[in-house]
Amino acid sequence: MLKTIAVLAALLAPSAALAQHAHGNQKGPNGGPMEDVAGVHGELVVAGPAVTVNVFDEAGKPVDTTGYTGSAMIVSGSDRKTLPLAPSGNALTGQAPAAIPTGAAITVVLKTAAGKSGQAKFSAK
Repeated sequence: MLKTIAVLAALLAPSAALAQHAHGNQKGPNGGPMEDVAGVHGELVVAGPAVTVNVFDEAGKPVDTTGYTGSAMIVSGSDRKTLPLAPSGNALTGQAPAAIPTGAAITVVLKTAAGKSGQAKFSAK
């Protein structure tokens, strides 16, 4: 019984390797929600069909995204679309086939030029 409890506690405890710092309701400099992903801060900005993930370092300075790769999975009701995100200056950008509805769940997967990867979940506003 004690072994079972120890195993369950280990599974439920957050792992330092997997933990990401959630910014909660913190807004980025462009008005979008911020989340930690792959060791950087990502700010999601959605405008019509355009998806932009602005990338910042721990000090809040923009990061050059050359060599980064990413994708955004957009889920609205039963509709799911995955968009590739391409580096563009200090952001990763992608274009959906149609405007992204308010409230859509957006999961951003990001891989840095150094090879660190992660994901963050957002809600389209």
